[in-house]
Amino acid sequence: MQKGTIHNREAFLNRISSKLNRPQPNAVTRPAWSRSPQFEVLKDKTQDELVDVLVEQSKLIHTDVVKTTNAELAASLEKVILDQSAKRIITSNEPRYEEFNLRSLFDEKLPNGGCDVHIWNPEHDRENIAIAEKADIGITFSDITLAESGTVVLFSNKYKGRSVSLLPTAYIAIIPKSTIVPRMTQATAEIHKRVELGEITPSCINFISGPSNSADIEMNLVVGVHGPVRATYIVVLDK
Repeated sequence: MQKGTIHNREAFLNRISSKLNRPQPNAVTRPAWSRSPQFEVLKDKTQDELVDVLVEQSKLIHTDVVKTTNAELAASLEKVILDQSAKRIITSNEPRYEEFNLRSLFDEKLPNGGCDVHIWNPEHDRENIAIAEKADIGITFSDITLAESGTVVLFSNKYKGRSVSLLPTAYIAIIPKSTIVPRMTQATAEIHKRVELGEITPSCINFISGPSNSADIEMNLVVGVHGPVRATYIVVLDK
């Protein structure tokens, strides 16, 4: 895959510099801060302790948490789906299905039980979106998970459209324990590291903290305003 090409950058930056009446800088040097308190929060927590922090924070953001193992993940996921009486499922097109023993659940067991399962197809973008709009549940893996805020981070690409987590009535995030970090600080550091290594960055990075909600109207919290009305995190403890 080729990296994107920036057109007319110099002309654009020169025009801005001209309007600001100052020369265009050659580079921006990151300040050397004497203190970095953002790295201190939760830094001594073990991975198991971060799971506990995530669970407690999830209660505050109206999100259910299910703990499971890799061997029991398929059964745990199926139970969450059946408990919600879901019939229309959409998932991202994940290479991790085999590693987490989910392929037969999506390809055989759920369809044989009467569920319509659609796996995101990069060749049918508009069709994917239309199916996501009508889906009862959207399912994705979390790429990075923030314990402090109960946030899953999703790296979108042509196989993992953001509509899967945005448009269905409910949302399920599968969270391998290894993806859990203390907070936003570590997530952004990981993203910066990938950019510095020359890795292709995602077309979109979504930070999702539970179901959609709003407190704009008279500061009264309303859950399920502009996206999934229910969210469930399934934490895989041995992955």
